[in-house]
Amino acid sequence: MKISTFCLVLLCFFQSARAILDPVDFLALQSIRRSLHDVPGSNFFSSWDFTGDPCNFAGVYCLSDKVFALNLGETRAGSPGLTGKIDIAIGKLSALADLTVSPGRIYGHLPQSISQLKNLKFLGISRNFISGEIPAGLGQLHKLRTIDLSYNQLTGTIPPSIGKLPALNNLILRHNRLTGSVPSFASAQNLNRLDLNHNSLTGSLAPDSLPSSLQYLSLAWNQLTGNVDRVLYRLNRLNYLDLSLNRFTGPIPAQLFSFPLTNLQLERNQLCGPVEPFNEVTIQTVDLSFNKLSGEISPLLASVQNLYLNNNGFTGEVPGSFVERLLAANIQILYLQHNYLTGIVINPTAEIPLSSSLCLQYNCMVPPVQMTCPSKAGYQKIRPARECNQHH
Repeated sequence: MKISTFCLVLLCFFQSARAILDPVDFLALQSIRRSLHDVPGSNFFSSWDFTGDPCNFAGVYCLSDKVFALNLGETRAGSPGLTGKIDIAIGKLSALADLTVSPGRIYGHLPQSISQLKNLKFLGISRNFISGEIPAGLGQLHKLRTIDLSYNQLTGTIPPSIGKLPALNNLILRHNRLTGSVPSFASAQNLNRLDLNHNSLTGSLAPDSLPSSLQYLSLAWNQLTGNVDRVLYRLNRLNYLDLSLNRFTGPIPAQLFSFPLTNLQLERNQLCGPVEPFNEVTIQTVDLSFNKLSGEISPLLASVQNLYLNNNGFTGEVPGSFVERLLAANIQILYLQHNYLTGIVINPTAEIPLSSSLCLQYNCMVPPVQMTCPSKAGYQKIRPARECNQHH
């Protein structure tokens, strides 16, 4: 009892002895509070009473006499969040290392003054209505590890200086309205996650513009062009890759299938040539649909659990290894519709497991078994003979 009482007294002493908040930080918090409001249903600012100690406010974390972390908005799921604008005074919090804003209805531009936060390591302002351009000065914040500005209404280009941040681990800008090209990240040697999904980015990627440290790369839903072979061959630490819905061209590099991927999404591009992995492919989901791929289907793809090869120019017979794995329920989805395939060796009475989907519609053969095709595959079971003859 004596020890615990002593510890309690000691804790009270340290709390009462803690330095009073720096007046600059105090005034900055007042300005931030005046420009933001709770959306009805949110009570985040109920504790922000400036007659008391701001270091006890919700979302305010102090170290000595400075604010080192500011988490604006309730963290509970479903909270309606905050509305208003982020005040320019945010740049006065000179010790700030972590700035997070919960999803809500905050609008207006990101203040340029954020670029004064030389100690900032984490910037997370996602799922709001932030507009305008990304401040180029973010590229001067050399301690930044994570930038997450996803699901906003940002416009303009990605500042090239951001691609040179030495400590950057995560850059998440998905679901904005960004334009221009993807800057070089060659010198961002600690970058693990790059997510630029759902923007309006154009141009091609320079051969060495992405660092080999990348583990997660999503550039889907843009208008990017150029040959993927030159860009991807060095990224052998990738475990997630999504380049879908772009205008990428050229062949798929064979070594890509040997990367430690769990998900490979290359659908809806203009990729061409054969698909020829070196070894048995252990990627769980591979989507190569809606491209211009050709040649025979490699039996080394039969180990993929969810395989989408539909809407390409594949020819020849479906390898027997696919049938074996399909009947053993090891393949869940095998979509081969809208190609030029000429056969599959399968017993017409074979029952495809309920957990598996096989679609062979619109090829150069009569499907031998009952299929489970998606509705968008259309109603024509067989490709017209003239198309098959022209292709061969």
